Amino acid sequence: MRNTVLSYLLLPLFASASFSLSAAPATESVTNPVPVVATQQPAARLDLNTADALTLQTTLTGIGKTKAEAIVAYREEHGAFATVDELLEIKGIGKALLDRNRDKLTIN
Repeated sequence: MRNTVLSYLLLPLFASASFSLSAAPATESVTNPVPVVATQQPAARLDLNTADALTLQTTLTGIGKTKAEAIVAYREEHGAFATVDELLEIKGIGKALLDRNRDKLTIN
């Protein structure tokens, strides 16, 4: 009985010792990561004098079908846009909407 109790006590001790010895410490070398520089090409600007309603609608923020058609109608009625700010003459286009899209627009 003494041998049985002794083996029950020593078995977990030896088992934990062998697990500790077989588990190697993590020796991963940490290298400095190379920074990745994202090179974004500037997006092509949309020409107000040549863009159709669908292109205006899909490219500009806050411009739906009705406003895009109003831009084209204004251009057909009044001629080519002289400046991007001329969009303020169109009903439904305010300063905030124009400012959101100003960097996407050009006049050629």
